[in-house]
Amino acid sequence: MQLQSILTPERTLCGAPGSSKKRVFETVADFICNDIPELSTNEIFSALIAREKLGSTGVGNGIAIPHCRMKNCRSTFGALIKLQQTVDFDAIDDHPVDILFVLLVPEESNQEHLQTLATLAELFDQTAFCKSLRNAQNSEALYQSAINFQQAA
Repeated sequence: MQLQSILTPERTLCGAPGSSKKRVFETVADFICNDIPELSTNEIFSALIAREKLGSTGVGNGIAIPHCRMKNCRSTFGALIKLQQTVDFDAIDDHPVDILFVLLVPEESNQEHLQTLATLAELFDQTAFCKSLRNAQNSEALYQSAINFQQAA
């Protein structure tokens, strides 16, 4: 799976505000709805919160991959978010999170959901990839860092 198949510059945000996991999810839901108006902010927020109640999506090393399946979602969408400040995410290593990749998939896409999550986990497990994202100073640079790193690999 190539990131550019699910991620666009319009769904890449550097310097997102958020003082808590809940506030981050509110920001993310609003941000995604600006690009995908057929989805509602409340639906995205509620789905992300419901999934998070099952267990933290903080995978460690300052990374979280919040994900959920949604009824009104026609295809798989991703959003890459770099936070202004770290936020406690109840991550498996107890480190706060500063980078999120939010994944929204159609409700019936179980296998695609799992495969995409596995690809993202492998990508974010690479120190050089995370460093390139953290060095990005704006949203365009963040998007290009993500796409270029995967293409070079």
